[in-house]
Amino acid sequence: MVAAHTGSGGLDGVHAVEGALREAIARAGVGRFDGDEVTPDGHDVTLYAYGPDADRLWAAMAPVLEGEPSMRGAAVTIRYGIWHEGMRESHLVVGGVGVVGGDR
Repeated sequence: MVAAHTGSGGLDGVHAVEGALREAIARAGVGRFDGDEVTPDGHDVTLYAYGPDADRLWAAMAPVLEGEPSMRGAAVTIRYGIWHEGMRESHLVVGGVGVVGGDR
């Protein structure tokens, strides 16, 4: 899951990123891009992708997100396994260094 603030720039950049993510994920054969949720004011968006190996999925997505200036600073949550309370997660920032908040 990737949460980004689009500011007043609209969603054109987000739609371009979505297309590039779909292609990158399909090309790597690591899962699928599942779409987005946009706040009513259009300033915040959450992108969703799923696959059997969260690390391989992130490896396919990271270059796309890091190559798009509008995604810089977006919060990334990588979840391992089927969602349940207390599941292992990693938290990253696009364009940041390392893991934010560590694994839990």
